Amino acid sequence: MKHVRALILDMDGVLWRGEEVLGDLSALFERLQAMGLKTVFVTNNATRSVAQYVARLRALGLAVGPERILNSAQAAAYALQNRLPRDAWVYVLGEEGLRSTLREAGFRIANKETKKHGRMAVEPDAVQAVVVALDRQCTYDDLKAATLLVRRGAYFLGTNPDRTYPTPQGLVPGAGTLIAALEAATGRQADIAGKPQPLLFRLALQRLGTRPEETLVVGDRLETDIAGGQAAGCLTAVVLSGVTSEEEALRWEPAPDLIVPDLTALVTFLERERRMPGRRVAKEEH
Repeated sequence: MKHVRALILDMDGVLWRGEEVLGDLSALFERLQAMGLKTVFVTNNATRSVAQYVARLRALGLAVGPERILNSAQAAAYALQNRLPRDAWVYVLGEEGLRSTLREAGFRIANKETKKHGRMAVEPDAVQAVVVALDRQCTYDDLKAATLLVRRGAYFLGTNPDRTYPTPQGLVPGAGTLIAALEAATGRQADIAGKPQPLLFRLALQRLGTRPEETLVVGDRLETDIAGGQAAGCLTAVVLSGVTSEEEALRWEPAPDLIVPDLTALVTFLERERRMPGRRVAKEEH
């Protein structure tokens, strides 16, 4: 860990669970800065725009610019830009953070702006893609409209495969739950834009200006954060403050480089490593 120069940090389950903040974030990031560690935030959550994440982090005392935030809504926009014309019509199962990101990328939203769900502003044949993320207002009519579009040949893209996400009350349905429902209804498998796919990790490394072997990916989800970080060649640390239990983390193959209770424990471990170079542990004592 003495070679680590930067961290790629997930947010849900690492910085917070729902509205519950996990630790004194302002103090933790002051300690990271004192160690000379750069940070970029990478999340599969597409419900907020980059501007909304900037506002939330600043409200928690972190002066973070938009260049340090990457989310799966941006990954979805990149994926569509490589496949469709700039002004293509896209039907969205997702919240305003995703819709605004797609609009900024030049796409037109096919959902009719009305309280009536499942309605479209254009004829179905004009819709070239269906993009699915977490949508906490999703109805049966929304799923029905998306199913019919995919069955007609629209490109089927999911922002991320996370079936759940952590809240103070426990794990609740995530984007992967809606994607699974549409896969069952259409017989088609969605392409995935966000983690564990490599795009967000590559963009994060470019923004950090670091090599994978000197970059630590920190997340709470094994199959996206850790698998994606390992595929990108980065060091990995799983925190137990989100969706993963200690038993699940210990069974994961290949093993993450670190298993820690939470971000506070990780920062303390990194500080200790710098005081005692050469020390190697696979698991933080707790």
